[in-house]
Amino acid sequence: MGIPAVTFTLTMNGALLVLALCVSLAVSQKDPYFWEGRNTIVHLFEWKHVDVAAECENFLSQKGYGGVQVSPPSENAIVEGRPWWEKYQPVSYVLNNRAGDEDAFADMVKRCNAVGIRIYIDLVANHMATSSGEGTAGDTCDPGSKSYPAVSYSSENFHPSCDIDYNDAASIRNCELSGLKDLDQSQDYVRGKIIDYLNHLVDLGVAGFRVDAAKHMWPADLEAIFGSVNDLNTDQGFDSGSRPFIFQEVIDTGTDPVSNTEYTSFGKVCEFKFGIDLGPCFRGENPLHFLKNWGTEWGLLDGGDTVSFVDNHDNERDSDVYLHYKDAKPYKAAIAFMLAHPYDTTTRILSSYNFEGHDQAPPADGENILSPEFGSDGSCTNGWVCQHRWSPIFNMVAFRDAVAGTDLNNWWDNGDNQIAFSRGDKGFYAATASGDINTSIPTGLADGSYCDVISGSYVDGQCTGKTLTVSDGQVSVELGADETEAAVAIHVNAKL
Repeated sequence: MGIPAVTFTLTMNGALLVLALCVSLAVSQKDPYFWEGRNTIVHLFEWKHVDVAAECENFLSQKGYGGVQVSPPSENAIVEGRPWWEKYQPVSYVLNNRAGDEDAFADMVKRCNAVGIRIYIDLVANHMATSSGEGTAGDTCDPGSKSYPAVSYSSENFHPSCDIDYNDAASIRNCELSGLKDLDQSQDYVRGKIIDYLNHLVDLGVAGFRVDAAKHMWPADLEAIFGSVNDLNTDQGFDSGSRPFIFQEVIDTGTDPVSNTEYTSFGKVCEFKFGIDLGPCFRGENPLHFLKNWGTEWGLLDGGDTVSFVDNHDNERDSDVYLHYKDAKPYKAAIAFMLAHPYDTTTRILSSYNFEGHDQAPPADGENILSPEFGSDGSCTNGWVCQHRWSPIFNMVAFRDAVAGTDLNNWWDNGDNQIAFSRGDKGFYAATASGDINTSIPTGLADGSYCDVISGSYVDGQCTGKTLTVSDGQVSVELGADETEAAVAIHVNAKL
């Protein structure tokens, strides 16, 4: 539940109690509820519910992942060509679209929670569809008159139509994003409908929400909505009093009139500067050695307020600054850096599908989204990329767990595009964006041979990739610029 409706006498003790309740709420809404020994959210972009459930059981829970972000599950407008973005055009809050119906959704959440994988839904609450016609659950809408009877919303529940002026914060919050009909969340009626939707999802066992287009909603409205949502479902393994995890899409690159810090009092925000700054470094456009003071000195928010990522489903299509799967070598090295570095953020991995055009639909057989299939090495087929199944990525999720609680030590660089560092006495990472590394570098790891978990995997005491040797507190690193991988990493749980 939200903060109790209690009237306090304006005394010092009363004021402190109010403050304590507010702080407790804010902190609890920043907890992703990972099981111990788990980390990192995977965005299984456009996956069906039944396939997410199977992936929780058969892979994610085996590799140390902590949770899954799923695409918007509610009814959306059916758009010609079935582009991915049709899921961001709500017709109603009925759980039924190409990912599956409510029964499939509930089954997914229950099965994933049972194996320690938390589910976070992509919440679309800023707007309703601009595409007219029938929705995926059979309901209809008329965007022209702002009529969405299945909710029900009418024109009085929306802001007046206007084009966004991105130099004006009020315009960003009150006008229409890409022509989508902009809900007025200051209205009790609108808030109530959104809260009912969120409570239904919480009752089904979700752990939290990625808030789409949060920048386009007023912080006070969002804080009121999330503060009124029910506690998480104890029948699904959450402790009594647990609050939904909130992480919000607030694109703030430093010059925007809307600041991401306006949203951190009641949840985390997606840290877009993270991928913006890492991309050029690992492509060799900016020297890697600049990353020596990576973190808040780069203008990133405190890690406790952020969910960080190298790319997401939008910017892999829209931006040449962010790395993505089509530039695989630096992309994997940057993700490995994210997972190796002690910046104490919640990390997220995008798992997407092959595309050639911006609007391209997910792999499908007619109207039905195809399930991913898997090759002998565990990689995905059927048009799916599945970055979360790439061994340099899932092995670094295990690295992040192995080094948890340690600091960055023994920073090394060549003054240009080669770097290395230790994580206490638990792990070591090195990368090159140009040139070969062929030297010994100080490390806190104990002497011995270790499996490089980027070029291969540590399986049953054996290494399928390169091995690195630590002797007298020095690790011997040989990493060629022409090798398949641009980084190496070793940790205590992969010692031979």
